[in-house]
Amino acid sequence: MIVLKASQDSVLSALQSVAGIVERRHTLPILANVLIRKTGSKIQLTTSDLEIQIRTTAELGGDEGDFTTTVGARKLIDILRSMPSDQSVSLESSQSKLILKGGKSRFTLQSLPAEDFPLVQEAANFGPVFSVPQKTLKNLLSQVSFAMAVHDIRYYLNGILFVAEGKQLSLVATDGHRLAFSSATLDVEVPRQEVILPRKTVLEMQRLLSDKEGAIEMQFAGNQAKFSFEGMEFVTKLVEGKFPDYNRVIPKNHKNIITLGRAPLLASLQRTAILTSEKFKGVRLNIEPGTLRVASNNAEQEEAVDELDIDYGGDSIEIGFNVTYLIDALANMNQDMVKIELSDSNSSALLTIPDDAAFKYVVMPMRI
Repeated sequence: MIVLKASQDSVLSALQSVAGIVERRHTLPILANVLIRKTGSKIQLTTSDLEIQIRTTAELGGDEGDFTTTVGARKLIDILRSMPSDQSVSLESSQSKLILKGGKSRFTLQSLPAEDFPLVQEAANFGPVFSVPQKTLKNLLSQVSFAMAVHDIRYYLNGILFVAEGKQLSLVATDGHRLAFSSATLDVEVPRQEVILPRKTVLEMQRLLSDKEGAIEMQFAGNQAKFSFEGMEFVTKLVEGKFPDYNRVIPKNHKNIITLGRAPLLASLQRTAILTSEKFKGVRLNIEPGTLRVASNNAEQEEAVDELDIDYGGDSIEIGFNVTYLIDALANMNQDMVKIELSDSNSSALLTIPDDAAFKYVVMPMRI
């Protein structure tokens, strides 16, 4: 049976959309495979790592009929990548093998039975469906994902908190030293739901989401989240645990406020960061009426000083920060201006976008 017959680029893009979670080394060899399920003229491709499952449905030609099998995902992708994009390729079944043909090339691949493929058991009771444009979710993720912890023993920090309540969807990430919060408006009212998406899921979602206005539908259950967009279905396990109360972390009523250009501040921090040491990424900010001075030094007794003119008439403050934490936040914002709110040299700073309450970034000071 001819399972599919289509151009190289259409087969490759369908495969690549599901193959991001496939690990090269697995305790279960079948998890390195993609499950191919043909029903009539439609073909369904499914991958899983037991925690996340991604499925896409496409029309890729071939014979009408029903057929299922599994075949090595990476190997198939590597072969397809080596072929011209406008070439027609076909996949035929022959006993327990699959034959991939394209031009004068022919590859015979071993398959494993579809019934051995461990599909993720979907939760029985998902909450109500709500949606946002893909572009909106992509922006929310980019505004907070850099603040996720990496391999923290407080495993609930290695991911992003999604809070849906009323007509608002909020995303929060923190690694204990900084916290990023971003929110968007929903088109329907939903009851309060809180879930923590694991780091791997977040990175995969960022890879798959596009800047299109098309909607992405979301549903949350006690231990799972489900996302549907553009013929794709994405099911993931959630991180268990209690996320810190982010509302207590976000400072209120700081009396010293500076509003300045985001790009000049980012450039100044990137310049001074050059002379910080690998282990100690500290920069000093001296804020005085009219002037912001950024300074750094290192173990070789080298020093960098950069000054920016600012419209400010508050207290004089000297405060230290990990420069990477400031650069991360500014690099992931695309607005022209940034607002920095401070109390004193020992309290956390709040970075926001002027006239926009949807984004907040809190960073703890460091002793320098």
